[in-house]
Amino acid sequence: MPAPRSTTSDELNDRALSLLKGLVEHYVADGRPVGSKTLARDLGMGLSPATLRNVMADLERLGLIAAPHTSAGRIPTPKGLRMFVDTLLRATPIDDTEEGVLRQKLGAGTDPGGLVETAGRLLADLSQQAGVVLLPRRDVARLRQVDFVSLSEGRLLVILVTDDGSVHNWVVRQPRSYTEAALTQAANYLTEHHAGQTLAQMRSALLGELQRAQAAVGAFMETMLDLAERLVPPPAGGDVAGDYLIRGESNLLVGADPAPDLGKLQALFRAFGEKRELLHVLDECLHGQGVQIFLGAESGYQFLGDYSLVTAPYEVDGQVVGALGVIGPARMPYERVVSVVDVTARLLGAALNRRLPAPS
Repeated sequence: MPAPRSTTSDELNDRALSLLKGLVEHYVADGRPVGSKTLARDLGMGLSPATLRNVMADLERLGLIAAPHTSAGRIPTPKGLRMFVDTLLRATPIDDTEEGVLRQKLGAGTDPGGLVETAGRLLADLSQQAGVVLLPRRDVARLRQVDFVSLSEGRLLVILVTDDGSVHNWVVRQPRSYTEAALTQAANYLTEHHAGQTLAQMRSALLGELQRAQAAVGAFMETMLDLAERLVPPPAGGDVAGDYLIRGESNLLVGADPAPDLGKLQALFRAFGEKRELLHVLDECLHGQGVQIFLGAESGYQFLGDYSLVTAPYEVDGQVVGALGVIGPARMPYERVVSVVDVTARLLGAALNRRLPAPS
């Protein structure tokens, strides 16, 4: 049996699309089912309530709107919301005052870690939802200092301090046995000659140095490159790398939905704590372009339930290094939230570009 066809905007005339847009906007504003009389009064299309009811019946037949319980009004279905955000949504620019606040707060940041924290709080404050920021990938963080400590049974402790003051450490297998003197010499060399570079830049530079090195110093450079390869941190949470911070979670308890489904809200908060599922969504955002909207469980991420996530990637030196977004009820004001997320992502990237030292 063939799968049912999904509805496209081509199957709806302008009148039906306008009604769907108006109904979604009404529902987002107050959370109540919307009736034909309300739409006739507010849309100003010159259509009778009877005509509007016929169009709404068509929208309901297509699965775009539905009647909750015995209410006379209609609300958008997940399918209807998806058509709205994909086809009818027009972002509303944030005002100059709010953009000024974003520029001032992010421009005053003193380090990348502080900038990420500020971005999370600004997202929560401006959207009145929860703000989430995926921390910059560690392989694009810039080196400040490195140390190697030999452990028993052929293991090596790697200690990496990045430009934002973060300290990362992990244990790897030693490819061969190194003396303490050799490890100290290697750590000092990498710190002195490659501080300010990303790990990828450092490895590339070491390869060039190795190719140019004379035979007398080749063994030393091979040691440097060998140990530099151990500076790749293991992924967090299996096959998904990174970590994130969330700010403004309490907004979800007092937000637009007057009677949230507590079971679904608890599942969402559990996902915040366990991290893996949300990391998967943010990881998907890293590979997309521009603002993306994940609409509740309809998006394929069941943990979202009745909540949506609006995300955008942010860049440093033209390379995507992280993502940020806003989590809120499915009936959040997308026109505004999309702009808040988009502007914050661009300004965070610009602020990180200014704060991160240029490679030496």
